[in-house]
Amino acid sequence: MFIFGIHTLVQLQKYCVYCLLKFVEYISVVSSVSLFSFVLFMKMYLKTFLFAIILFTSTCLSYKPVVLIHGIMTGSNSMEMILHRIKEKHPGTIIYNVDRFESWSSLETMWHQVMEIGQDLANITAKYPDGINLIGYSQGGLVARGIVQTFSNVTIDTFISLSSPQAGQYGAGFLHLVFPGLVTDEVYELFYSRVGQHTSVGNYWNDPFHQQLYETYSVFLPYLNNHIPSAESQNFKDNILRLKKLVLIGGPDDQVITPWQSSQFGYYNYGNKTVIEMKDQAIYKEDRIGLRALDESGRLHVITVLGVNHFNWHTNVTIVDNYLLPHLS
Repeated sequence: MFIFGIHTLVQLQKYCVYCLLKFVEYISVVSSVSLFSFVLFMKMYLKTFLFAIILFTSTCLSYKPVVLIHGIMTGSNSMEMILHRIKEKHPGTIIYNVDRFESWSSLETMWHQVMEIGQDLANITAKYPDGINLIGYSQGGLVARGIVQTFSNVTIDTFISLSSPQAGQYGAGFLHLVFPGLVTDEVYELFYSRVGQHTSVGNYWNDPFHQQLYETYSVFLPYLNNHIPSAESQNFKDNILRLKKLVLIGGPDDQVITPWQSSQFGYYNYGNKTVIEMKDQAIYKEDRIGLRALDESGRLHVITVLGVNHFNWHTNVTIVDNYLLPHLS
């Protein structure tokens, strides 16, 4: 966008110079030129140049396109408030509201969702070489990060994770959204199996009391977080480091993401339910996926907001105004 603005300005400047030269040529032919004619010409010249400046400025100040990814058991309609608020406060913003994997199809495997939606984003970003902004809510934030880390041909400027289980999930609040009859302490028997890994929730269920089973069966989160090294480990890290900004938003009154610190890469200590904050986790200290590098370069923004229930993050105008819009370039 910026390059286009400069190109336009240069072209119009050339046109203005051309007009000026023509006027000088006219003067050399005609012995006398009235003051009135000269004033008319200068008004035309200044208007043209002013138009170039306005076009250049409006181009440079235009906002990057935004892609929204909804959470589990919902759909694109759940992100409408965010969409309309961005359009109201950032006029002219192009917004893509993902309508794939809605309702029960949101339980399809995480890798399937990452690859399908990721290809959509690759097609979108091909139109915008300067990059786009990406917002993912709840499970959608984890899908979004999977895309960021997997697709090197998707150019993301800012990625905002809105109350998403980035370090995993272990709690009834989230579990009972989908499986109301299951018990937190026993559900590992389902999720840590070949059958259980055919569900999105099973792909990021991180039971602190059954880590060996988690590492053996889970096909998504331990690999995406480089907890288990793979052939893609370096790509996962390199791709996230291409971000200009990573914003992690969560809060202690969420009541669904458990522990709530998972939205900021904090999680339970293995073998008990003592929460270890992100900066004391191996994923940060060993810089497994680039979190520490992003932090040290000023590109990691961790935001804690009190008094927000999980089902209100994406419907709360104050959240959008205070914590989303300021990070959308």
